[in-house]
Amino acid sequence: MPNRSVLLTFGPLVACLAAGYGVLFTMLDDYRNEYGIGEGALGLVIGVGFLSGFVAQVVLAPIADRGRARLVLFAGMALNVVGLIMMAIATEFLPLLLGRIVMGIGVGMAMPAVRRIVILADPDHLGQNLGRLLAIDVGGFAVGPIVSALTVESLGIPAPFVIIAAGTVIITPFAWRQRVVETDPGSAPTQRFAFDLLAIRPFAGAVILGSTAWLMIGVFDALWAVALSDLDGGRWLTSLGISVFALPLIVLAATGGRLAQRVGPFRVATVGLLGGAAFMAAYGWVPTAIAMFVVALFHSVNDGLTMASTGVAVGMVVPPERQAGAQGVLGGVQVLTAGVVSTLGGLIYEIWGRAAAYTSAAVAMVTLVVIGRLLIGSAFGVRGRPIAIEARPTVTAAVD
Repeated sequence: MPNRSVLLTFGPLVACLAAGYGVLFTMLDDYRNEYGIGEGALGLVIGVGFLSGFVAQVVLAPIADRGRARLVLFAGMALNVVGLIMMAIATEFLPLLLGRIVMGIGVGMAMPAVRRIVILADPDHLGQNLGRLLAIDVGGFAVGPIVSALTVESLGIPAPFVIIAAGTVIITPFAWRQRVVETDPGSAPTQRFAFDLLAIRPFAGAVILGSTAWLMIGVFDALWAVALSDLDGGRWLTSLGISVFALPLIVLAATGGRLAQRVGPFRVATVGLLGGAAFMAAYGWVPTAIAMFVVALFHSVNDGLTMASTGVAVGMVVPPERQAGAQGVLGGVQVLTAGVVSTLGGLIYEIWGRAAAYTSAAVAMVTLVVIGRLLIGSAFGVRGRPIAIEARPTVTAAVD
């Protein structure tokens, strides 16, 4: 299966999944102002979506490894469309909450399945392809606010949700015809969940490193606007900073994925996360909003070149027939980590201030990187083609 064909087919679906999230995040004020839904209720809507996504990734995504990758992917897409429509017509808290839950389940099912499809379509270039998938994901998220800005004022709150849902429906038949590598029934895993894969120490280490990246994301997202405001940074600087931070992920993600496969995903992840910890600490101590913005410029390049590495690591060290479950565990733990630390980061900031919040995040990141490195062990130098590592403490194939 040509890898370009797979990405061209499933990339637009991934972009639609991400765009739905992007739309919702930019429309919270509209729900508050138009329908009187309070900030606390809207925060619950956001949080419960992450929770439902976590459950779907760890409970439903492994079904894709049992010869049903196509079914899981398109069932997830269908649920996402239903969730978008539910949020489009919702004018009260409970319907909006239910729509967000359905949407979270759909995304949680679809994303591990599509990563599995992309990995197995061209294992020799899994780093580049996962990097491109990440770029498409981030790009789709960035498109969401644009769709909202162009349609909400003239067409109303339902418009962007309906447009993205319609786009998904239009794209789906073309994707359905794409051939997908399915697990042979004779070798399909019998495990209902994928947590047994944590017995593979390099996989457990990859999950720890992936969680470290999302610890960074959770704290960054929760504190960025607040910290800049406290440093007298204008709204324009806050918005520009978010856009600038996303740009390197779109531009550099494929390069970073290739780098991870060539040099070694564990090496790239370790360097990137230690660099990210240094940038997080700097946010706590820089004296001005402009200085914080400059730090973010360098931080974004670092993340653009290294963020795809943990997904590449999982793809390289887990057997082919367990890829969806493994990616689901990784994504589920990442989402859960971001949800928890965003709350903790806000509390630390409120009680002890900016320096304490960002420094605590940096220390936690370094600690997790060390733990991950110990779990990875002799597989730290793995690179090149994927290898199927059995649940044993050492790895010999393709290791420097």
